[in-house]
Amino acid sequence: MRRNEAAGRSDAIPEVDPGFRRVVDAFAGDPQVTFGKMMASPGLKVNGKIFAMLSRGRFVVKLPRPRVDALVASGAGERFDPGHGRIMKEWIVVAPGAGDWLELAREAHAYVSAGVA
Repeated sequence: MRRNEAAGRSDAIPEVDPGFRRVVDAFAGDPQVTFGKMMASPGLKVNGKIFAMLSRGRFVVKLPRPRVDALVASGAGERFDPGHGRIMKEWIVVAPGAGDWLELAREAHAYVSAGVA
């Protein structure tokens, strides 16, 4: 993993939520993944595209719209609003205690890195 597009180690990543730290550490060996601030939040990118972040203390990932729809319908989260009133249809804020952050991050990584995002 690289930090802000520059070479670095995952232990050089600043203090983040322990649950999100687990996600960051899981991608530490991937040279295509970078860590940095995005939308004023700590997050992960693959090939320059955001796939997971912590926004206002909430875990947010980018997934295909049908998957987001299903997760929202199941009560596992809500659609992400970055704060300007425009709901992001391919982004979900995972509800506290709902879903495995690491599994969702892996799913988001696969989706975004496939280039269909």
